[in-house]
Amino acid sequence: MVTVQVKRNVKCPVDKSILQRAAQLTLELTNPADKSDLSIVIGNDAFLQKLNDKYRHIDAPTDVLSFPSGEVDPDTSAKYLGDIVISLPFADHQASKEGHPLVDELQLLVVHGVLHLLGHDHGEVADKKVMQVAQDNVLHQLGLNFSNTL
Repeated sequence: MVTVQVKRNVKCPVDKSILQRAAQLTLELTNPADKSDLSIVIGNDAFLQKLNDKYRHIDAPTDVLSFPSGEVDPDTSAKYLGDIVISLPFADHQASKEGHPLVDELQLLVVHGVLHLLGHDHGEVADKKVMQVAQDNVLHQLGLNFSNTL
């Protein structure tokens, strides 16, 4: 199950079901055998900056952060992958700068975040190529065409 939470001080103009669909499709295409749950939180720049500073020691806002969990729900046996936290203002700025709709940017960030929860990384060239292929595949299935987004 994919849950989406929008922080109180944020007004998200995108239907949560679109973000849930992007996350669910990422899971289906990259991790089809596992039953997995995750959460998506939509916040503002200040919220992401606090998290970025606390967990990555970078005192600046960012677009998306992923917090892997790997816990298993004792009632459902579903693996809880973790949380994805997205800054709506940061995403909106990136979308405007790149010339595409906010909804597309948010879907990109969700896919990117889910891939991180599944263990993908882009710190090394070989890992980046693998993650880019996985991300491009999901985005293509969503009808989105981004290139070199890592």
